[in-house]
Amino acid sequence: MMKKLKVTEMRRLDVAAFQQSHKLPISVILDDVRSMNNVGAVFRTSDAFRLTEVYLCGITATPPHPDIHKTALGAEDSVSWQYFDTAVEAVIWLKQKGCRVYALEQAHGSTSLEQFVPQAEQAYALVLGNEVKGVKQEVVNLCDGCIEIPQFGTKHSLNVSVAAGIAIWQMAAPLLTRLKSDSHE
Repeated sequence: MMKKLKVTEMRRLDVAAFQQSHKLPISVILDDVRSMNNVGAVFRTSDAFRLTEVYLCGITATPPHPDIHKTALGAEDSVSWQYFDTAVEAVIWLKQKGCRVYALEQAHGSTSLEQFVPQAEQAYALVLGNEVKGVKQEVVNLCDGCIEIPQFGTKHSLNVSVAAGIAIWQMAAPLLTRLKSDSHE
């Protein structure tokens, strides 16, 4: 019979150890995400997969804020973040640093998420857009491409934090071996 682990048995990093630890070469850019619950959830997912950084742009709220903390549960303190006035500025800045930037968006010529395979030594950023309008076209134009989550129901989109979790998992999965070998076992 399986028995759930207690929190004390999970051997998680504390904030200081997290900040010093090796990170996956993946960052997230939030482009005008209006829900602080979505922002907090993205921080929590970014913490879970030890992502490099979260970039908050435009109307996206920034920590500290109780509504972000409600879903981040403290991940806003462990995950590095920066604010940019626009996602355009964030994309340009990351690309100048050699990062490959992809919008998570439905677009002509997009790559289906399961077909996207990140290269181990390449840095990536994933742009997630506003809950209603998605990633702005001017941001899409600057990206190296678009990644699309296949959907088969009647709705044309997913909640932004759910989409982030799915895409981050798919991007992180090929890179997790290195994190597992770095963890406290």
